[in-house]
Amino acid sequence: MTIKVMNEQQVLQEAMEVLITHLEPSKVLKFWSACKLGKGDYLQLKDKVFDKETVASLYEQIKIHQDSH
Repeated sequence: MTIKVMNEQQVLQEAMEVLITHLEPSKVLKFWSACKLGKGDYLQLKDKVFDKETVASLYEQIKIHQDSH
């Protein structure tokens, strides 16, 4: 039996991807802020989080979210 041992950075990267996939971007950023996970390249992260978004699509997501609360 072979066990793959991931280093800490790989585990953090995978966890970040799970958060980005399953939470709203604002919640991910609040979580990172609360955990003091501010290391890294914000511009690279921003490009990944908002890769396929436009102002119009973000507006629609915000409107849907606000209307549901």
